[in-house]
Amino acid sequence: MFFTLTILNIFFLVIFLLIFAGLLALSFRPAYRDQVFDDFAENVLVILPCKGKDVTLYENITSLLEQDYPNYRILAVVDSISDPAMQAIHDLKIDYLVSKSECQHCSGKVRAIASAIEKFPEVAVYVVGDSDVTFPKQWLTKLVRPLGSPRIGVSTTFPHFVPTGGIWSRIKSVWGLVGIGLMQSNLTRFVWGGSMGFRRDLLDPEDIEYFKRHISDDVAIMRIARKKGLDICYVQAAAPMINSPDDYRTFREWSNRQTALSISASRSILRYGALFYSSEIILLIGGIVFSFFFTPVFLFLLAPYLLFAYRNVKNHHNGGLYVFLIALIIPFISMSNLIKAARMDVIQWRGSEYDLTKQP
Repeated sequence: MFFTLTILNIFFLVIFLLIFAGLLALSFRPAYRDQVFDDFAENVLVILPCKGKDVTLYENITSLLEQDYPNYRILAVVDSISDPAMQAIHDLKIDYLVSKSECQHCSGKVRAIASAIEKFPEVAVYVVGDSDVTFPKQWLTKLVRPLGSPRIGVSTTFPHFVPTGGIWSRIKSVWGLVGIGLMQSNLTRFVWGGSMGFRRDLLDPEDIEYFKRHISDDVAIMRIARKKGLDICYVQAAAPMINSPDDYRTFREWSNRQTALSISASRSILRYGALFYSSEIILLIGGIVFSFFFTPVFLFLLAPYLLFAYRNVKNHHNGGLYVFLIALIIPFISMSNLIKAARMDVIQWRGSEYDLTKQP
């Protein structure tokens, strides 16, 4: 019996050491640096899909009006002139369009973007910004600049979530750092629809029709760019802010929806995500168990887990001890998101229901 237990202990220790080595290598990857591009100042249409009155809608639109880019116009797109967002649109005197593009199974946001592109087909560059986002003054300049390179199909960034509520808004601000981490690698980079730009030539008529069959605008744009062999450029310096007053219900709904949309775009996200987070959790449990039953020396197994938490502190817009502590539980939250989202065929998004199984 003792011999069997010893063999089992050695077996598990070897597994833990392999996981330790893999995660440690990932945790020591170099800090991300934005690519450097020449100036690019083609005319830009900033498309602002609006539905409902976001918490900081006036502030968000004002931040778009104050961009330092020399050649752009803003176009808000609504489903109806009775939309609550129209008050801010009128007060701040920006142009607007009522969405009229026909599409099946698409989201209201996809319809809004398609309507703007079809209305203004002559624009050199289209940029999409979400109405719940506050943009820094140089956001547009930095986001558009990579599009001067013909090998770049889409330029994008990822936001910092600013907690304006209780603990769950703080958890969201740390959970969002997962997106920043994915953006920093070419292997896992994606397009974030809250801040993305692309040239007019990315979308030919067939691509527009393909785009209009999607629920997620960013997934469609990402697939079109990859089909054409074009790169996705992540611009860390263009990161905007989203004020997040989330409670438990809104956070879980949002995080599960985001995860479900990601999985619908690529099932590999489910496989790689489950592998990564389960490895972190297994290593944490293994380090604690071996340290308790054998020797505290085995606490070294926790090093990758702690290093990932520290990297989150470095990526966070404010940092601080609470970021580090919350980062320690993020693998458990993200794993639960993956489990829930893997079974979701339908999502709720801004008052509408969408069937993920009907996407291309």
